[in-house]
Amino acid sequence: MDPQRYLNVDSWQFRPSSAFNSPFWTTNSGAPVWNNNSSLTVGARGPILLEDYHLIEKLAQFDRERIPERVVHARGASAKGFFEVTHDISNLTCADFLRAPGVQTPVIVRFSTVIHERGSPETLRDPRGFAVKFYTREGNFDLVGNNFPVFFIRDGIKFPDMVHALKPNPKSHIQENWRILDFFSHHPESLHMFTFLFDDVGVPADYRHMDGSGVNTYTLINKSGKAHYVKFHWRPTCGVKNLLEEEAIKVGGSNHSHATKDLYDSIAAGNYPEWKLFIQTIDPDYEDRFDFDPVDVTKTWPEDIIPLQPVGRLVLNKNIDNFFAENEQLAFCPAIVVPGIHYSDDKLLQTRIFSYADTQRHRLGPNYLMLPANAPKSAHHNNHHEGFMNFMHRDEEVNYFPSRYDPVGHAEKFPIPQPILTGRREKCVIGKENNFKQPGERYRSFDPDRQERFICRWVDALSDPRVTHEIRSIWISYWAQSDKSLGQKIASRLNLKPNI
Repeated sequence: MDPQRYLNVDSWQFRPSSAFNSPFWTTNSGAPVWNNNSSLTVGARGPILLEDYHLIEKLAQFDRERIPERVVHARGASAKGFFEVTHDISNLTCADFLRAPGVQTPVIVRFSTVIHERGSPETLRDPRGFAVKFYTREGNFDLVGNNFPVFFIRDGIKFPDMVHALKPNPKSHIQENWRILDFFSHHPESLHMFTFLFDDVGVPADYRHMDGSGVNTYTLINKSGKAHYVKFHWRPTCGVKNLLEEEAIKVGGSNHSHATKDLYDSIAAGNYPEWKLFIQTIDPDYEDRFDFDPVDVTKTWPEDIIPLQPVGRLVLNKNIDNFFAENEQLAFCPAIVVPGIHYSDDKLLQTRIFSYADTQRHRLGPNYLMLPANAPKSAHHNNHHEGFMNFMHRDEEVNYFPSRYDPVGHAEKFPIPQPILTGRREKCVIGKENNFKQPGERYRSFDPDRQERFICRWVDALSDPRVTHEIRSIWISYWAQSDKSLGQKIASRLNLKPNI
């Protein structure tokens, strides 16, 4: 054996990769392993020796294979592809990856369920995550959203309690309706989200046949500094398909990973999933003209007033190479934006800016952005260094800024929103809650059969024996305020009287 044949003295230049595999077994440090089948013992049947370093390393590594699963969005599937601009919106944003039609940007997308564990069935009634990481020339842009355009709550301070209510009972580890209905009975802002969750779209047929949404309100800024609020929407070119209750039971009973398999098999067969990206924009100068707050995440922007504008297309044409590296270690954060795209004062977005990066630092370590799936493809430079699992080779002597020995300086200034902010420090709700109008409009948009299924799901949920008369009455009141006939129908089937 010629050791030089397998030695690359400059291997520190490369991230660890299977491309540099040895043709024989080795330890993590590269030492050859001549027997990977038998432990080192005293004699043929004697006790195992602690000095069998390869055995100890192998077991210790195996014991630590599982990283903490995500608190939410634990169950997911990923794929890679590209985003292509099809329509010019350079008048709205100076984002480089949106600079002109025809521009393509590599992406990785992760779809997921939200509440249940990593091995849970993909047929459960649950929101679906729809997260897109754009590897742009100006760094990464993470568009982290769901398949629904709204959310349960508008202020992130409620998020831990909301997730606790939706998660299984900590005593029995069973998800129970009485806990969910109890919590959300205190938050009528959740009604709009429930018109999606308890609708047919609550169980997508698979990941290819569902909408996506950025959910939160962001801001686009053009070269002159003009800002517009923006909502992002993904629409599948193959249409939206869902599973009704009996279909979901049948599909889930035969394969609890049906959506992951469908995504993988479709791409492998060359049937590449595709979505069109649309945006809606509002000039902040006119935000007070609506009967809702444009940055309220429990509201949609009416398309007849604020039309959808086409932007581009998303094509997933490559399966991931490794599930752990490109799905479990794949990490998103709404704070990761690029010049030309900024945040808004959306209260939920403001809290997500902190919480998403924080949870990834807990799950994957402080250097999670060095992992290949999360690292930018563009050149980058900063003085963040050391810490757990830092595998970036650095040989510079100057790790501070500024320095006369290091020519690296500030980037060219780019525009960000410049509103003048005034107000008292206070904890309060927004001025235009308007919790009932849009849920009622959405319910009335359903055809009669779809309305009937929606009603049946609510009657079933409210029939939980641990749901109290008070909680049932509150929910009936909420639905009656959204649509009088809806409240009456639910009440009559529960032998209750609506109390508005």
